[in-house]
Amino acid sequence: MAAQNTPDAGRTYKLNAKGIPEDLVAYGNGKIPANALGQVGGTRHKLWAPAAQKLTQMIADAQQDGVKIGITDSYRPYEEQVDLARRKGLYSQGGLAAKPGTSEHGWGMATDLDLNPEALAWMRKNADRYGFVENVKRESWHWAFRPNT
Repeated sequence: MAAQNTPDAGRTYKLNAKGIPEDLVAYGNGKIPANALGQVGGTRHKLWAPAAQKLTQMIADAQQDGVKIGITDSYRPYEEQVDLARRKGLYSQGGLAAKPGTSEHGWGMATDLDLNPEALAWMRKNADRYGFVENVKRESWHWAFRPNT
């Protein structure tokens, strides 16, 4: 498990085979402690601290380009994953939720964004510069942080 370069000024993180930082794996999905999470800008939303920093920067840069990016969801504790799966169904069965304990949101490594067509186009053109990828079919609002991009 080699250290991977991140878009964070040369900082590296050790990632497991699934791309999850080893320091998060020790906590478990949906059980990330508050001190490992960072606030996204002035919002109530939190992600794994390096992801929060990059998302904050990306939203500010988009705003400078005249594009508004909103956030509808971020870190999701395990109990919220269970509730979401109950209410919206599992993705594998046509719903909108990952199996509880497997969600990228539970690692603090994914965000759901409020994107109008202009913002979605901006994201598709620029998000990779901040380490974010669009990686869930049927969910153009779901963007995952990849510290090795």
